[in-house]
Amino acid sequence: MQNEHGQGVSHATGGSKVPDTVQQKAPQGLEESLPNKVHDTGSGTGRQTHAKDGGDASIVPKPLQKAVPEKLERALPDSIHDTGDHGGAKH
Repeated sequence: MQNEHGQGVSHATGGSKVPDTVQQKAPQGLEESLPNKVHDTGSGTGRQTHAKDGGDASIVPKPLQKAVPEKLERALPDSIHDTGDHGGAKH
């Protein structure tokens, strides 16, 4: 059964070099960020970042930006990861 992070099932639609147990424990975003030649999810080159300027408006490393769920990206303050959501999480 898949949880809200996409864990519990594999999202590979083609071949994968990642062990089944790892596929099932990894968040969906992480699976989709892997190159299709390693873990084919059919998602092109991987997830996108939601930070402005293709991810350059963030201090978070781009591979991590692409691996985390969009909801987490948008929860970060714009001073750290600018998605244009006017400040990120409400405190």
